[in-house]
Amino acid sequence: MNNKADLHSHTTASDGMFSPTENVRMAKELGLDALAITDHDTLSGIEEALEAGKAYGIVVVPGVEISTADNGKDIHILGYGISHEDSQLQDRLLSLRDVRNRRNADILARLNQLGMSISQEELEVAAGKTQNSDGSVGRPHIAQVLVDKGYVDNIRDAFEKYIGEGKPAFVNPPRITPSEAVAWIHEAGGTAIIAHPGLYNDDDLVLSILDAGADGLEAYHSDHDPQMEQRYRQWAEDRSKLVTGGSDFHGIKDGVAFHGTMGSRWIDSSIVNRFI
Repeated sequence: MNNKADLHSHTTASDGMFSPTENVRMAKELGLDALAITDHDTLSGIEEALEAGKAYGIVVVPGVEISTADNGKDIHILGYGISHEDSQLQDRLLSLRDVRNRRNADILARLNQLGMSISQEELEVAAGKTQNSDGSVGRPHIAQVLVDKGYVDNIRDAFEKYIGEGKPAFVNPPRITPSEAVAWIHEAGGTAIIAHPGLYNDDDLVLSILDAGADGLEAYHSDHDPQMEQRYRQWAEDRSKLVTGGSDFHGIKDGVAFHGTMGSRWIDSSIVNRFI
């Protein structure tokens, strides 16, 4: 046993490239003992992943990544060990997907103003969305269309030039606060972790959320350097909070992973006992 758990991965239920079953299969092939499914604002991939976990002999942690906003910044809160059949949480997440859909429309409008013509239909094709799907469509799907139409070289390029925070087509609609997301996760029986704190460029804000009731920090992440990882681990430990980690795997396109390859960041799988 390698005692490795990757606690941050996305599937086709939101903006990942692979199905929940495929993610679990890859985790097994890579020698991971546990994998968390943490799709954006949806629980729709968890049941399939749990069944795959039984088939492949790997622990699947039911999770979610909830979109929030604070101080003008997008802040993501990870929920682990949630009851994925909780009807109240499902309804709440549906309301967040409505916000996400309105944001997508606003981003497309800005891109069109910048001379990059993308239709809603093209976005839905990229997302593989059907009328029966409750999956979450987000910026990585928009980035993929930008790549497919030749406007940018790759997904990271799309974020850095157009749809990332502070870029010309970035839109930040009103959202719930991080503390509200923490409460939702706790009410669904889960553990609330601040995702990739190094991406916010606001350590004071991260600390305020942590001290306001979040259960821990995702210290280990594909976009964190070693100094960040050490700092966030120390903050969590100083407050007797949990330290987690994950790759934030979305898939691989033309040899480029966004954010990282599965298993590139991990935490000892013993922490999974705290969630399940």
